[in-house]
Amino acid sequence: MDTKSLIVDIATNLFQQKGYKGVGLNEILKECNITKGALYHHFPNGKEELLIACLQSMNESITASIEGIFRGYPTTLEASQAMLEKLVDDFDREGTITGYTFTSIVSEMASLSDSIRIACSLLYTNIQGIYSNKLEEDGFSKEKAYSTALMMTATIEGGIMLCLTQNTSDPLKMISSVLPNLLKK
Repeated sequence: MDTKSLIVDIATNLFQQKGYKGVGLNEILKECNITKGALYHHFPNGKEELLIACLQSMNESITASIEGIFRGYPTTLEASQAMLEKLVDDFDREGTITGYTFTSIVSEMASLSDSIRIACSLLYTNIQGIYSNKLEEDGFSKEKAYSTALMMTATIEGGIMLCLTQNTSDPLKMISSVLPNLLKK
């Protein structure tokens, strides 16, 4: 792994665990075992530029994961339930869900930086697009697919945050059980 990718990978994990403000540059440098000069060589505008690179990396990873799941199932309901089952299994195994959410970063930073807000918005737009496209394949009208996909995005993201704050996978299990009602045409 090259130095820039290593920095992004480690910083992403730190930002997810502690939030943007909870992670100092010195901690990133120490975890990456690099100098400040090396960090600024790859990210001349500093920590915010690094965060945007982390968000872009998460966007690619999360989008690819969701697309892979949704390609593997014939209907939105089956794909959604498989994805929720994966999230529940991840939570039950690891006690957390990393790599599928960055709501804490959004709530902490989106109002302070337009470029961060845009990077965060892009991920949610991509997720909603995956859901919407699959719903259209299932026969939903474009408008109904869009609104249902928005509801799914908000519900699943909220469910992840509830799992983390309540320290249980029950919220995602509940979402999975009521999802069939949401996906009726």
